[in-house]
Amino acid sequence: MNETFMKEKSVLPLILSMALPMVISMLVNSLYNIVDSFFVAKISENAMTALSLVYPVQNFINAVGIGFGIGINAVIAFYLGAKEERKANIAATLGLVLGGVHGIVLTAGSILIMPSFLRMFTSDSDVVELGLRYSYVAFAFSLVIVLGVSFEKIFQSVGRMKVTMVALMSGCIANIILDPLLIFGLGPFPQMGMEGAALATGLGQVLTLVIYLAVCKIRPLPLKIGKKYLAWDGRMVGRLYSIGIPAILNIALPSLLVSALNGILAAYGQIYVVILGIYYKLQTFLYLPANGIIQGMRPVIGYNYGAGEYKRVGKIYNVTLGLCAVIMVAGTAICLAVPGQLIGLFTQNQETVEAGAMALRIISGGFIVSSVSVASSGALEGLGKGTPSLIISLCRYVVIIIPAAFILSRFLGEAGVWHGFWLTEIVTAVVSFLVYKKAMIQPRGGYSRRSN
Repeated sequence: MNETFMKEKSVLPLILSMALPMVISMLVNSLYNIVDSFFVAKISENAMTALSLVYPVQNFINAVGIGFGIGINAVIAFYLGAKEERKANIAATLGLVLGGVHGIVLTAGSILIMPSFLRMFTSDSDVVELGLRYSYVAFAFSLVIVLGVSFEKIFQSVGRMKVTMVALMSGCIANIILDPLLIFGLGPFPQMGMEGAALATGLGQVLTLVIYLAVCKIRPLPLKIGKKYLAWDGRMVGRLYSIGIPAILNIALPSLLVSALNGILAAYGQIYVVILGIYYKLQTFLYLPANGIIQGMRPVIGYNYGAGEYKRVGKIYNVTLGLCAVIMVAGTAICLAVPGQLIGLFTQNQETVEAGAMALRIISGGFIVSSVSVASSGALEGLGKGTPSLIISLCRYVVIIIPAAFILSRFLGEAGVWHGFWLTEIVTAVVSFLVYKKAMIQPRGGYSRRSN
């Protein structure tokens, strides 16, 4: 069934059938992010600022879960394509155990660093307090987040995309419902403010994990996960991390970028820090659907790569690039048409709305060309080529944009930071195309058909 489904079906219908459930769940997740921020903004603008400052650490926790999950996904898909089921079982089992270890370490580490981290970016004691109240509750669910994402990637690796759609959507919808109840204390619920926003998020993540566990019991995966596949396998662990670590860095780099840009923008006023935080909430509505396409593509491209279908791999990449571009065109049009209304969802401060509308117009100039970077990086991860994918992300989130934003801000003020976005996307698109082409002419790395 897998071979017919992954290797023989026409590429466009295949990608759409794999990606559509993820696009739907990503759109719901985008809605959750916006609704969550909308309710937090109702507490105060300081609460929204605190949420913006917590975001980099929160994103890093998600990055570790998702990035290592991408490693699990890629290794499983490759070995299923190569017809080495036992190795796929070992990858799934070891991946879950290592993911659990990551979750425990992240819980302790993130809670410990938050007081000093927040004080790096603000001296406002109210913002610091609000940030700590949110983060202490939210980060207590780190283990749940990592395990949930690990199961998500395992289900995706075997083509069970509808299960991940239902699980993710259920968690997001639960979060949306719980947000106003727990933040404002509606009905029998206590008024918890920032802690309520964090608890709503955590409970939604618990529901997602519970659904994965229940499905595993009711309708077992074609993979086998158990103690017999848990024996230490250094080469397998190495493969998981050789893809997972670059993928983690790929996703964590925006955290570094946001922190760096917050440092630059703080010199021009706190409203620009708020605007950057609002932008990253809004852009999830654009990039998460594109990420849904990438998630649907990864197991398909990995499976075909493992099966030696290299011409089909190229076609899968081209179709993915086209689909991402369609999403980016739509996003650009919306941001150019109603930027003020979008910013106004999160703040009533007219100065912030006007400055944010200008920022959104400028930044959106790079959306369409970013399709090349998004598709190339995602395809390389699916192929198990983590390092080339990391090169693309380093260009996009560190090497080009931070110096560009700093230099341009010396001449254009805060607007220079916004212009740094579209300039970076153009340069990175060229780099992405070259890196992808070079990686594809090299022999498969990191895998072997020989038994360990």
